[in-house]
Amino acid sequence: MCFYGGFVQIALKRVYEWAKTERRWYTLGFFAMGSSCSNHLGIPPAKGPNPVGCTDFMMDHTAQGSFFRLYYPCQETETAEKPDWVPSMEYFYGLADFMKINRTLSEKIFDYLFGSYKIPAYTDAPFKCNEKCPVIIFSHGLGAFRTLYSAICAELASRGFIVASVEHRDESASATFYFRENTEPEVTQKSLPKTSSPPVQDHLVKEWMYYRALQRGESEFPLRNKQVKQRADECIMALDKLTEINSGVAVQNVLQTQFDWTTLQNCMDLCRTAVMGHSFGGATTVEALCKEVKFKCGVALDAWMVPLDDEIFPRVKQPIFFINSEKFQWAGNISRMKKLDSTVIQRKMITIRGTVHQSFPDFTFLTGNWLGKLLKLKGEIDPEVAIDLCNRATLAFLQRHLGLEKDFNQWDRLIDGEDENLIPGTNVILLQSAI
Repeated sequence: MCFYGGFVQIALKRVYEWAKTERRWYTLGFFAMGSSCSNHLGIPPAKGPNPVGCTDFMMDHTAQGSFFRLYYPCQETETAEKPDWVPSMEYFYGLADFMKINRTLSEKIFDYLFGSYKIPAYTDAPFKCNEKCPVIIFSHGLGAFRTLYSAICAELASRGFIVASVEHRDESASATFYFRENTEPEVTQKSLPKTSSPPVQDHLVKEWMYYRALQRGESEFPLRNKQVKQRADECIMALDKLTEINSGVAVQNVLQTQFDWTTLQNCMDLCRTAVMGHSFGGATTVEALCKEVKFKCGVALDAWMVPLDDEIFPRVKQPIFFINSEKFQWAGNISRMKKLDSTVIQRKMITIRGTVHQSFPDFTFLTGNWLGKLLKLKGEIDPEVAIDLCNRATLAFLQRHLGLEKDFNQWDRLIDGEDENLIPGTNVILLQSAI
C-alpha cells in the first residue's frame, strides 16, 4: 500500500486541531520546515550528467486512454520553468479522500506543507539525444499519482533513460482525470476554473476520478486483483504508445503541451525496456513482467504483493530486484516475493536500513524531522542517503540486465546489499512453513 491511511488521518487531525491559531500555524511551519540547523527541504535535484525535462501525455481523452508524465534528458535551458509538484488542488482532495479526512480540513494543511514545491525537471524542455535511450515505465502506489516519485524518475532520466510515470485509471490513484465530450456549448475553457494544467481542445470537459475505497464488508483481494491487472495493461499501453512515437507515428496529445514529440523519433532503445514501481506499483511490476516479455527486467520498491494471483509467479521469466524498506514488510509478504526465487533467473532482494514505506515517494523530502516522523513519511536514515542507495542499486541492476555500456556497475555491490545501510535480503524473520 502507499499510505498508512488510518494513522495519518489521526495524526493530521491532531495537527489541524493543535494549529488553529496563527501563532501555532507559525510553529507548525517551524516543525514542518525544520530548524535553521536542518537540511534544506525540497525534492533533491538529479545527480546525473544530463539536465532533465518533463512533460505530460494523454492519448485518447477517455478513461480508457493512456496518461503519463514523461521524464527525459533535455537540452540546457534558462527559460523553461519547473512544474508544481502537485499539479492542482484536486489531487489534494484525492489525498484527503484516500485518508478519509474532510477535504476542507486537509486542503489548508496540504497546501501549507506541500503547495509550494517544484519538481526537479524543466517543463517541456527540448529533448536531447546523444544516443538511444533505454525506457522505463514507472507505476505509482495506492493513493498516489504520477508526480509523487519525481526524485527517482528525474534521477533515472539524468542518467540517460526515458521514464514514463503512469497515472493509473483503475481508481487506485488518489485522483486522476480524463475528458468527456462537451454537450453544453455555452461551457468553454474560458469559463472553467484556472489550473496549472496544459490547455485542451474546447470541445472537451475535464472529469475527475477519485480513489475508490473498499465498501463495508467488501473483500479486498478481488478489487485489488482486478486493479493490478488493469494497471499492468496501462503500463503496457504506455510502452506501446512510446513505441509508436519512436517509429514516427504521428500522435495527438490531448493536453496540447509545448513539447515536440517528433524529436523522440528513433531515439528510444526499445530492446532495453524495464518496468518499475512502488508498493502497489511493485505488484504491478510483477504483473506487467508476466504479461509483457518486452520488459526485460523489473525493479519493485517495497512491493505490496497481496493483489497478485499465485499462479503468475512461475510465469515470470525476467530478472526482478526487490528493494525493501526496513519497517513495512512482514513475513507473509516476503514469502510471496520468495515464490519468485529461481536458480536460473536472477532475483535479488535488499533492505535499506532505517527506512519506512514512504522513504520512496517525494513526501519524505518535504517535511522536517519532527513532522515527517509523526506522519511516518521519514525513517531514521537521511532521506537523501536512502534514495541515493535505491537509485544507484537500481542503475546497477538495470545495467546488468539491459546490457548497458555505462559506469553503473560501480554500484554492483549494492545489488548484494554490501553497504553499511543495507541488509542483504530481508530483516524479516521467516518461518520455513511460511516459505
